[in-house]
Parts: sequence; structure tokens; C-alpha cells
Amino acid sequence: MTRKQKKMLWRILISFVLFTAALLLPTIWLSGPIPLLSVIQDQGGCGAYALAKWPLFLIPYLVIGWDVLWKAVRNIMNGQVFDENFLMCVATIGALIIGEFPEAVAVMLFYQVGELFQNVAVSRSRQSISELMDIRPDYANIQRDGQLVQVDPEEVAVGDVIVIKAGERVPLDGVVLEGASALDTAALTGESLPRDVAAGDEVISGCVNLSGLLHVKVGKPFGQSTVARILDLVENSSEKKAQAEHFITKFARYYTPIVVFAALALAVIPSLLDGQWGIWVPRALNFLVVSCPCALVISIPLSFFGGIGGASKQGILVKGSNYLEALAQAGVVVFDKTGTLTQGKFSVTAVHPDGMSQEELLELAALAEQFSTHPISKSIVAAWGGTPDQSRAADVEEIAGHGVRAVIDGRTVLAGNGKLMAREGIPLTLDHDHPGTVIHVAVEGRYAGHLVIADQPKATSAQALRELKAAGVRQTVMLTGDAQGAAQAVANELGLDRFYSQLLPAGKVERVENLLQEKSPKETLVFVGDGINDAPVLSRADIGVAMGALGSDAAIEAADIVLMDDDLLKLTAAVRIARKTLSIVRQNVVFALGVKLLVLILSAVGLANMWAAVFADVGVSVLAILNASRMLKAK
Repeated sequence: MTRKQKKMLWRILISFVLFTAALLLPTIWLSGPIPLLSVIQDQGGCGAYALAKWPLFLIPYLVIGWDVLWKAVRNIMNGQVFDENFLMCVATIGALIIGEFPEAVAVMLFYQVGELFQNVAVSRSRQSISELMDIRPDYANIQRDGQLVQVDPEEVAVGDVIVIKAGERVPLDGVVLEGASALDTAALTGESLPRDVAAGDEVISGCVNLSGLLHVKVGKPFGQSTVARILDLVENSSEKKAQAEHFITKFARYYTPIVVFAALALAVIPSLLDGQWGIWVPRALNFLVVSCPCALVISIPLSFFGGIGGASKQGILVKGSNYLEALAQAGVVVFDKTGTLTQGKFSVTAVHPDGMSQEELLELAALAEQFSTHPISKSIVAAWGGTPDQSRAADVEEIAGHGVRAVIDGRTVLAGNGKLMAREGIPLTLDHDHPGTVIHVAVEGRYAGHLVIADQPKATSAQALRELKAAGVRQTVMLTGDAQGAAQAVANELGLDRFYSQLLPAGKVERVENLLQEKSPKETLVFVGDGINDAPVLSRADIGVAMGALGSDAAIEAADIVLMDDDLLKLTAAVRIARKTLSIVRQNVVFALGVKLLVLILSAVGLANMWAAVFADVGVSVLAILNASRMLKAK
């Protein structure tokens, strides 16, 4: 508990002791040496105890309720009349005036118990998110005059070299210049498996250096670092509210004045007709106590806050409760292929020469592709196994969307897709129906064979797709720029419902727009990509999810939900957390409104007293908050 919460707890305990003493005082007096019962009876109920009721109950009432009274007065002065403080003040002061002293104190006491319970629950939910704030580094080590000096990370410039000792948190993004170590990324990804780094590897802020000494050249200022972006994302997540939260806020705004005037009508109109003010006024006060909307106003935001906090513990960053609510209604999930469903690591799986050896075909392809940074080109060079001699290649030309033309040892070599061969008028003399990307090679205008490059599905992709179906996702779709054969093979292996191949970025957006028109209005479309080259599609979908986004600025900016590592099972976890959150919200709405409506009716007809009203207010609030707090334990 915070200091303020502990102070409130002491007020509750002191008020409870004083309240209990006031209730037990008649028994103590009657069993004592002075026969006070006769005194009370002789004075028609206005004896010493009756006269002492005011100070006896007013003291615990003021101990526990003075701040509620002050808030009500202050809000009235500011023009904010109808809130829960006003309802509590009117109900309890009215109870005191009509002589219902124990009920007045009990209502205020239990109301404050509920408020304390609510504050502790909110603090716990905030703490679940604030634990993520521990990734913020306190300092950075920088060498000055031969000594290590601790400085604020914001003071370090791009290009500076920082030193990270074992056990310290990486303060800024950069590249390792010297040293080797293992980094703990659990605070970012939710996974405990360390990540090995050495000279030349990139490191990101927020990780913990577990073993060796690292010298890192800073690549970004602190304000643009991974840790700063994540902290900003989480801290601002509460600003984007779900529709349910907006509804409850608007509901409370109109609901409270309505019930106040309804209670006033219940007290005045029947009393003017039959003159029984002593019956209708207490009923109206019960009505006011019951009508307090605390259970809804706090439990619904608390549910979403808990859901966001529970997700963040697992490396799932949700930018707002509106996105969590939308994810709970996911009916269509669309995936990018490379790096999302597959490993994104291409390898040569087959070599089919025509008129030369496999080694010669692979060497020619590697020499032609050596200057390209495309993953497929790198996989061909890696499959050849050597370091290509750049002097053997001349006049290298990369033809966008087709392949590469180069002069190798004086011969013109083409390496690319079928479009390149068709463009150059070179017939394909070998059958190439293979599950993967096919790179054709031609030498001096003659077909020389082809290579097959394949990208293997991730180990968890098939399981994640099955679990999404089990969680209620109606359709799974894959979009890829790969050839039909490669896309078909992945779709069949993973069990996707639909796939579209050979798509450019604009084509992916067009397909997503078509799927948006086909889906039901009650469900949402989720697009899952790596967040680097899928920004247009991430923005166009109802919900954009970037995965494997550890250190990716583009992913954090473009997506609504960020999965901090490459495990696709986290998407399933996110959907389940979202649906559980929305389920708890609905449970609380139905339960709170149902109980309050029932007790309101019973109060109006005189079948519910002030104690039932207390349960309908405080009891329902506590139960709703307990239910909402289950999201803090989300697995």
C-alpha cells in the first residue's frame, strides 16, 4: 500500500472501533450498576443514550467521511454536482436527520472500504505495467580521460562509445565494437532465453548484460532508442479508451442526475399523497445509496488496464484498450509470409544444372549475386561456401523485380526469375515445379539451369494457427510476394484457409481492402507482419500487429499491437487475453446493473433496507473489482 492508502486504512479501523463502541454502549449501560433502561423508557426514548446518539455516531461518521463531504462541497462549487460523493452525502446526512444513525455511519464506512479496495486494485494493475518501466536505464558508462564516468543516457551523443559491464542494463541502442556476452531480453520479450552477441552485432536498450564486458558504439540518441519508444507506448496506452469505457463514462454522466431526481420524486410525491414522510424518505435514501455507479466506473477501466498489464509481462505491447477490445473481436487474421509465418532465412534446397556441373552453376550464380543485399542473393553466396572474387565480375546490373545481369569471366550471365528469362527470350529447358523460389541462370543467352531457394516455416507457426482457430478466429489468410509454388507449399503445411502470392506492397493493401469488405461488420481484421516493409498494410487493417519487433522503430510506430519477439504463439496469447478482458467487462456490466436494478426496485417498494443498499453499492463494487483483477493474473 501507498502512504495515502495506509492512512485511509487507519481511518477505517479507528472509525470501525468507534462505531462498534457506539453500537455496544446500550448493552454495557443496561448490564452495569446504573439501571439506565428505566431512564430511557421514562423519557419516552429520549434518555441519556438517545441524547448521546448524536455525538456517539457523529464522531465515527466524521472520522471516516470528512473527505467525502469536502469533495462533494468542492465539486458543487465547481459546478460538478452529480457524482458518487454527492450521492453518499445526501444519503448519509438524510439518514442522520431521520435518526438512522447506525445506517448512516455504516454506509459511509463501507463506501470508504470499497474505495480503499478500489485504490489498491488500481495500484496493483498500475504496478503490473510499471514493472515494465524498470527497463529504463539509470546511467551510461563512458570513457573520459582514461576513466569510466557514469552519465545520464540522454547526454550521450550518437557515435560515442559506451562500456557495459556484466550485470548492467544496456542504456542505448548501438553496435558492439569489442567483447562478447549474453543479453537477457526478458524485460522486453517475456522470454528468459539469453541472446548471444559479439563484435559487429546490434544491441538494443533495455536488455541486461549477463556476462562479458561490451564496448558499444551508440547508433541512436536516447529519445529515439528502443527503450524510450516502448516506455512512451506503455505510458500513453491508457489515453486510447475502448468503446465500453466511453459508454460507461457517458452512462454515469446521465445516470447519476436521473437517479437523484428519481429519489427526490420517490420521497416527495407519495408523501404528499399519503403524508407518510417517515416511510418514503428512508426508501429514497436507500435508492440513492444503491444507485452509486462505482462498480461500473472503476471495474471496466480496471479490466482493460489489467489486460494491458498482463500482456506487457509477456512481451505483448498494446497501444490502448481500444485495440485490446478490437482484438477480442478478431474474425479474420491475415499474415505476411516471410519472417512472420516462416523463419525469413532462405537456403538453397536444390541445384538443377543444364549442360554444366552443379558446382559450376552455383559458382556462376554466387558471382553474379554477390553484390546484392537481398536475402535470396545472400543464401546463394552462403550455399556456394566461398568468398566470391569481385574482380571476376563486371558490369553488374540489378534489374528490379527480375534479377541480376553481370559479366563473369567475360561471359554475360543472367540470374533471376522466370520474368527475366522471358524478357531476354531464353526458353526454360528444365521442369521447375518446386516448392520454393526458383532462380534461373543463363550464360551467353543459353539456359544453364536453376536453383531452388526455400524459406522454412517457424516451429510454432502451425500450432499458433490451430490455437487461433480454437480461440474463435474464423479465417486465416497469407499474403506474399513469393511464387505460387512456394506459397502453396507453406499454406498446405500450415493449414491456412487462403493465400495470395506474387503480390507487391500495393497488391497486399488491395487484398486486405477486399477482405475488409467480405468480413462481418461485427468482427475485425487483424494483419500480422514484421512491421518493417508492411507499414501500409498494418495501417489499413482494423488491427495491425508487428511481430519480431525487438529494436524495430518502424514496427513500434506502424502497429497497434507489438509482439517483441518472433514467437507467433504470442499472437494467440494476445487474442485470448483480449477475449478474456472483454468477457470480464461484460460480466461486470450485467452483474452490476442487474443487482442494482433489482435492489432499486425493492427499495422503492420498501422490501430492501439500508443494509441491502450498502451491499448493492459496496458489495457489488468489491465483487466487480475482484473479477476485474483476474486480468492481472493472465497467463
